[in-house]
Amino acid sequence: MANNWKALIAHLEQNLDLNEALATSAMSEILEGRAVEEDIKNFLIALKNKGESSTDISLLVNELLKYALPISIEERAVDPVGTGGDGKNTVNISTSAAIVTTAAGARVVKHGSIAASSKSGAADVLTELGVATDLTGPEVEKCVYKLGIGFMKATTFHSALRHAAPARKALGVPTVFNVLGPLANPAQPKVIALGVAPKEKLPIMAKVVADRGGEGFAFRGDDGIDELTLATTSTVIQIKNGEMTTHVFDPQEIGLELSPLSALVGGTPDINAKIIRRVFAGEEGPVREAILLNAAIAIAAFKGDFHLGLNQQIANGYVLAKQAIDSGKAEDLLEKWSKLTQELSPANNLK
Repeated sequence: MANNWKALIAHLEQNLDLNEALATSAMSEILEGRAVEEDIKNFLIALKNKGESSTDISLLVNELLKYALPISIEERAVDPVGTGGDGKNTVNISTSAAIVTTAAGARVVKHGSIAASSKSGAADVLTELGVATDLTGPEVEKCVYKLGIGFMKATTFHSALRHAAPARKALGVPTVFNVLGPLANPAQPKVIALGVAPKEKLPIMAKVVADRGGEGFAFRGDDGIDELTLATTSTVIQIKNGEMTTHVFDPQEIGLELSPLSALVGGTPDINAKIIRRVFAGEEGPVREAILLNAAIAIAAFKGDFHLGLNQQIANGYVLAKQAIDSGKAEDLLEKWSKLTQELSPANNLK
């Protein structure tokens, strides 16, 4: 495909978006292991220099999903997910929030991976919490059916991405692949609570969700984290019926106290797991409030009461999230999920 790569790069250097044919050609070469590292690097840099549009990202997500392991979740579900890459090394907030969201009555299908830019990724901390993360489609489906929550590890469900890893590592800068993961949940849930660290990517990623028929919220803390923050305001984009509305959310407006970002700093997976267990056991403080707040927006996304004001939606979700922890339901769910995943784990069944 040497000439095709040259034509593709030339196309991008003219500041033109990808079309379906070009996206299919590039991704099939990469994901099927035929592309050489230099061509992948040139493609990623040309796309980055042009600026990845919502059209580019949506087309590439479509192609990535074609190579994903199959999984079918027909019921309404939400994915609380973040881009990562904010460099703040906070506790695994969206992963904790996913458990609380489920315990509050929502259905969650979370997509995540091991740490890339932090000390602890979703898969890392779940493993420390006793949740087996090596499940494939049928096992994850059982978890969602029985408990209302499932986790899909990106390296398992998107194993073809390994072919792009050397080029991405050699470049050492964020590329389009850093934003594809949060948008390429193999179960393709309709609803998302999407945290986006890079400010310039927030409206673009929200538009991808809207264009693909999704709904929910895309947001970032105005201090740069890929979560709703307690340190200042957050920018929130509500997505419904292909339309996007942007809001500034201040946690003080629903009665929460501000806390510095430093109060949310975690560490390695074992440290974060201990912090999460303490919160689920009733420990109060900024970490609990951050988990509750981010569970609140995921619950709001799942409930879909988009006719209400944003503050009311988040406040309603916060009440349910608080009940989920205070009642012991979140703690109980974690133990049940851990036990079920260990029973279903291919690794344990091979022993």
